Amino acid sequence: MSNPDKVCTIHPYFKVHKGKIRDFKELVKKFIAKSEKEKGCLYYGFTFDGNNAFCREGYEDASAVVAHVKNVTPLINKALKISDLERFEIHAPKKEIDKMQKPLKDLAPQYFALVGGFTR
Repeated sequence: MSNPDKVCTIHPYFKVHKGKIRDFKELVKKFIAKSEKEKGCLYYGFTFDGNNAFCREGYEDASAVVAHVKNVTPLINKALKISDLERFEIHAPKKEIDKMQKPLKDLAPQYFALVGGFTR
């Protein structure tokens, strides 16, 4: 049986500064440790291609996304000293996007509204 999809995913792409990949990967450990304790986090992890980093993350709903961003803001600030945020997307149902726009306005993500789908 399937359910209406209200899952929200965040897609940040980082370009790590030359010579800073080791420092960035140390921050990744801290991001994971903080995120692992969050209620509503469905999955979380980083992938790498050379100095390009991507954070794979999914949340039950908009409130879980907002709570996560608040939780890791100090780490985001550290990461942005040794990397550039090249792209920042949020994919979610329109109803959930509406709940995130005001609290996440300073991050200026690009929002992609889910047209249809399901979860199991």
